[in-house]
Amino acid sequence: MATYRIGDDRFNSDTAEFDTAVESAYLRRERPRCLCLPPDGVEMYVAKVAGRHIVKRMPNTGAQHAPGCDSYEPPAELSGLGQVLGTAIEENVDDGFTALKLGFSLSKGGSRSAPSSPSSESDSVKTDGNKLTLRGALHYLWEQAGFNRWMPGMEGKRSWYVIRKFLLRAAQDKRAKGQDLLQMLYIPEPFKQEDKDGIAQRRQVQFAKIAGAHKAGRRLNLVIGEVKEISETRFGHKVLLKHVPDIWFMVNEDMHRRLQKRFSTELGLWDAAEDVHLVIIGTFGVGVTGIPSLEEVALMTVNAHWIPIETLYDKNLVDQLVAGRRKFVKGLRYNLPSSRPLAAAVLADTAPQATALYVVPPGAEEVYADATEGLIAQSELASWLWKAGDQQQPPLPPAAGPANAPRAASNPPPKPAPKPSTAPTAAPAAPPPSTPEPQPPTPRAGQQAVLEGIPAAQLRPERRAADL
Repeated sequence: MATYRIGDDRFNSDTAEFDTAVESAYLRRERPRCLCLPPDGVEMYVAKVAGRHIVKRMPNTGAQHAPGCDSYEPPAELSGLGQVLGTAIEENVDDGFTALKLGFSLSKGGSRSAPSSPSSESDSVKTDGNKLTLRGALHYLWEQAGFNRWMPGMEGKRSWYVIRKFLLRAAQDKRAKGQDLLQMLYIPEPFKQEDKDGIAQRRQVQFAKIAGAHKAGRRLNLVIGEVKEISETRFGHKVLLKHVPDIWFMVNEDMHRRLQKRFSTELGLWDAAEDVHLVIIGTFGVGVTGIPSLEEVALMTVNAHWIPIETLYDKNLVDQLVAGRRKFVKGLRYNLPSSRPLAAAVLADTAPQATALYVVPPGAEEVYADATEGLIAQSELASWLWKAGDQQQPPLPPAAGPANAPRAASNPPPKPAPKPSTAPTAAPAAPPPSTPEPQPPTPRAGQQAVLEGIPAAQLRPERRAADL
């Protein structure tokens, strides 16, 4: 739950009065202040998206919030976000919309060959930060949806229903190439046997909008989904997504070869660890047959809790943080190549400030280690460094608060039994009235949202458990 000041009044974000005050502030063009830090907090603004009034961070102010605040965001320079923020990603505080500059095409001319996943990483991440690559776009939506964040209480609460819901919500106020991003994005619905015909019909309606040829060439859409299987066909390969059992996305032989080479790490991690999900983002077109074909692809691995990971060392660190009931933000690479270091995660539960965690992978060149040391020296955050190829993992910085304490610790300890009396035995007295065992308080709307698995970044009035 966050506390805001609107005008001269203070409001908790889980109250109906706050909802009314936010709507009034939007009409008056007044900016609330998040009171996570004394004395005056941090300025926010109100946007209206899809009929909802949303309190949002001012651009480039996430690091100004308290580490434990829902609006906190690590300094952008510690991840790939710093390279694209303000160039490929431009937020307009007047209308609440964000303009994205994409480094991939959403149309295909008749004389052009299909772009495919390149054979080298430097070509895959081919922009200078002025445009988002496919992976950069996926990381941005993932971060906007809050799935790179974790706090105690979320375990077991993220499902494909929740993933899809908040990815679509994250895309609602984004525009690219003069279009609303939401209109060009396909994310499969959770499959339900009793609604399989309805799901198929809704998908066909969306695919029909880009099927066949148009004056400007073939129109393409974006797909984000979880890969279930990649298998060989008579003339190429095909990708089967989970929750879409009745249709395949076709991949030509050249793209499949390049995919295997460029994303060998992601494919290897997915193959080796059964609790790893493989997420795909790709541009696709639909032919007159109604069959979708992928034109350009990127892959991302996430752990069992849908937190992005890059390597086995990355996975082990994230899994350890989750098991330790830590509150943290996972760093995402966006357009950065793997030869450039970034903070693997930022712990938001350490004091007196957040702590950035860095991992130097085995076999990393000296320039990588030097660049990591440079990041640490330039950052104002506390730091933790693990040179995975040279040493065992150092102990993690301890949490400052009760975030990683066992749940049982919240119960009062039992009272010690009274010592036996040495006084003469008397007639037994009536037993004292029993005291009911204390019960935990009923969670308010914002707290219940955490228990339902909604990301910490979204615990605002519009992110209620009822929305699920």
